[in-house]
Amino acid sequence: MDKFKNESLEYHINGKISTEITKPCKTQHELSMAYTPGVAYPCLEIEKEPKLAYKYTNKGNTVAVISNGTAVLGLGDIGGLAGKPVMEGKAVLFKSFANVDAVDVILNIKDIDAIVDTCVAISDTYGGINLEDIKAPECFEIERKLQERINIPVMHDDQHGTAIITSAGLLNALELADKKIEDAKIVIVGAGAAGIASARMYRNLGAKHIVMLDSKGVIHTKRDDLNQYKQEFAIETDDRTLTDALKNADMMLGLSKGNTVTPEMVKPMAHNAIIFACANPTPEITPDRVEKVRPDIIIGTGRSDYPNQVNNVLGFPFIFRGALDSGAKKITENMKMAAAKALAALAKEPVPYYVKAIYQDPNLAYGKKHIIPTPFSKEALIWVASAVANAAFEDGVTDMKSCDIEEYKAKLRKMIYVDQDENSSVKEI
Repeated sequence: MDKFKNESLEYHINGKISTEITKPCKTQHELSMAYTPGVAYPCLEIEKEPKLAYKYTNKGNTVAVISNGTAVLGLGDIGGLAGKPVMEGKAVLFKSFANVDAVDVILNIKDIDAIVDTCVAISDTYGGINLEDIKAPECFEIERKLQERINIPVMHDDQHGTAIITSAGLLNALELADKKIEDAKIVIVGAGAAGIASARMYRNLGAKHIVMLDSKGVIHTKRDDLNQYKQEFAIETDDRTLTDALKNADMMLGLSKGNTVTPEMVKPMAHNAIIFACANPTPEITPDRVEKVRPDIIIGTGRSDYPNQVNNVLGFPFIFRGALDSGAKKITENMKMAAAKALAALAKEPVPYYVKAIYQDPNLAYGKKHIIPTPFSKEALIWVASAVANAAFEDGVTDMKSCDIEEYKAKLRKMIYVDQDENSSVKEI
């Protein structure tokens, strides 16, 4: 671990992102166009028609990753500056996986309205806003208020990214287990932003039996210490502990801390149960420990060294790619659901040869050990971005008069497989 720590620190020296210039500026003529006097012409065009900012600037391909560092990547409230490496990492993933330019914006603010006002004030610079590592329950209000005041898509990835990816995995795992979501007992360990967003999405998929736990145990109707978001999932039950809740459970979503689930707690779960142990870097329980006592269970974690990696990189880059390219003014529930169903469907497709090579598994295919695509599947961009763009059009949150999804898929495919150009992007459908 000391070696990996030192390698990581070395990797991060001088940061991970920089400004990329996309137009030449090597001659006097190019300089005159890049700045004065040539720059005046697009300025005047945008003044007459603000939408032309998407044509004459990088607004349409730029996302702000905004954080105050109050809930950083399992590290807690370490502050925005300490969390900056995470936000830079988010920008790296945006660019690497979806060719979206992203800039980290660190806010030394905790007041909800001050955060919203600041985001509104700078929103003209960006085509979208990715809220990141902002603690619950404040994050719910910030996202809601911000989206009400601006006409660019806003998404708090800690909430919705986790909900989308786990929903995709849950759909396929239930199918493999020959179960229906409306009959499944689902236990969610962790009542923060990700837990509540996931529970809401599962309900939208048809789930009727959800047991949620926070640090004090099961969230039930007799508790008097629940905020309005937890109250939404308070149920009448005699279950009080995680051990109680897991009896006959069909699915457990872990969004808590490492090693909080023991093999003894897993034993009484339902036949062909599902576990997503997403605590990082140590899962609530590891697959090898589950395998020893319940080999029938389908399990995923947040780690890349185990099968079924539940990784938000499968969501946010591609969701914003589709939202930006369609000119979406917001990210709707239908767009999120479309992303989840696209990922679930993609997992059933033949696994590309290059993914098999990366994972050194020539037999990698849809099944218990492959219920969601891997983060390295280039097809995820095509499937998810196109599904999101189509849903945006269906929901009427874009100015598009028509939507040719097959043509858009072809552009995305060309961007990935033909151009191989770091500067290429899909500007419009």
